[in-house]
Amino acid sequence: MALAFDEYGRPFIILREQEQKTRLRGIDAQKSNISAGKAVARILRTSLGPKGMDKMLQSPDGEVTITNDGATILEQMDVDNQIAKLMVELSRSQDYEIGDGTTGVVVMAGALLEQAERLLERGIHPIRIAEGYEMASRIAVEHLERIANKFEFSASNIEPLVQTCMTTLSSKIVNRCKRSLAEIAVNAVVAVADLERRDVNLELIKVEGKVGGKLEDTELIKGIIVDKDMSHPQMPKHIEDAKIAILTCPFEPPKPKTKHKVDIDTVEKFQNLREQEQKYFDDMVQKCKDVGATLVICQWGFDDEANHLLMHRNLPAVRWVGGVELELIAIATGGRIVPRFQELTPEKLGKAGLVREKSFGTTKDRMIYIEHCANSRAVTIFIRGGNKMMIEETKRSIHDALCVARNLIRNNSIVYGGGAAEISCSLAVEAAADRHPGVEQYAIRAFADALDSIPMALAENSGLQPIETLSAVKSQQIKENNPWCGIDCNDVGTNDMREQNVFETLIGKQQQILLATQVVKMILKIDDVISPSEY
Repeated sequence: MALAFDEYGRPFIILREQEQKTRLRGIDAQKSNISAGKAVARILRTSLGPKGMDKMLQSPDGEVTITNDGATILEQMDVDNQIAKLMVELSRSQDYEIGDGTTGVVVMAGALLEQAERLLERGIHPIRIAEGYEMASRIAVEHLERIANKFEFSASNIEPLVQTCMTTLSSKIVNRCKRSLAEIAVNAVVAVADLERRDVNLELIKVEGKVGGKLEDTELIKGIIVDKDMSHPQMPKHIEDAKIAILTCPFEPPKPKTKHKVDIDTVEKFQNLREQEQKYFDDMVQKCKDVGATLVICQWGFDDEANHLLMHRNLPAVRWVGGVELELIAIATGGRIVPRFQELTPEKLGKAGLVREKSFGTTKDRMIYIEHCANSRAVTIFIRGGNKMMIEETKRSIHDALCVARNLIRNNSIVYGGGAAEISCSLAVEAAADRHPGVEQYAIRAFADALDSIPMALAENSGLQPIETLSAVKSQQIKENNPWCGIDCNDVGTNDMREQNVFETLIGKQQQILLATQVVKMILKIDDVISPSEY
């Protein structure tokens, strides 16, 4: 694009290869952007809430994903439009920061865009709309602070955390055993949390899945699971008070470098070489035995001969264990990862109360459990399910629950779910609109209407009459002046979310409102789109 002037000094724009480009300007550009954003929000709208529907996505290579996690749906979708990509980024940032509420944030942004479209048609300038939205979001976030409740919990009383995680899991496919899964997630987070510093390192929680069994068989293991078996079938399958040597060096005699050629022309020379190798290997095993190791976990493999010798020397071993798992084993057992045999010392061994091999089903699927570790800061959630898709979806659900528990440990304020917080914010924003004299008050009112779209979508997905239900709950909030009335999605018969134990984290809700507003402001500020035309 270049700017030029004609002989009278009037400017005009020259577009390179103009016939191959399409250009939208002014109100047309804004409307096309808004409709792209709304289209993405419309897809996710039906998967909001406990009765939300799931989406089935097929990747180009035929892999199928079934999920109702907003971020996952948008990640897997093939999106061409740049504005739609912004919505994908929006859900991703909510996922990174909070971990939960990825669907809600996109639905919220879509509702704000829809309201903005109406205001643009009335001739209000987009910048004024953006400023009004900014004011309104500030009012809503402050109002959330006011209606939030503090949640007192300790390592012994984790019930409040479990209730909040159950709210997260109720909108997922695993909601039939949400109680047990929520307890597993909370116990895992409490096991690795540093409650003084209010910090949780989620990398210490490993989530493993294995097809077979039922969802109720999911368990929390205070230790590590390794998806490997003992390197020799006759090695002991049950080792108590194990002292573990964690090695990153191969259990094999050194290979001669390829540049050199070894000529073996007599049997004696071959015997000699073999004895040399065996001696080398015996030294290795002896070093492990001398420092007192009763189990060797190795990052590399060893050949059959080595395996046979280890078996005879009564030293159980596990081979081909991945780097990440080695690190977790080192953290859990308090051991050190040893790169060379010469550096093995008794202090570097990890300690575990019990190492056992467990087999699943009728197949040869075996896994090694390392439990009762010296340092129980690393835990594993082991998921069972009827098929691979179920396990993948359960992993995503557990991830959301873990993130919610982590956020509560960081900041223990909660607001009430079921759309109660949004309705309350909507009323507060509506009331504040009258205090702003300029054109912005239209945008602030529009923001209040957009906030109503989340409870409306919840009611719609639950098969209730959306407008009737919303107005009934809203009038109840105004009449009783309590911010706990929400949509009764599960048909319990009460709108009081305290009785239903439906909670959401305060930081999650605030983040939703702030992120949605930011993206909408950005979309509203675009007024000229030059794109290469489709062939």
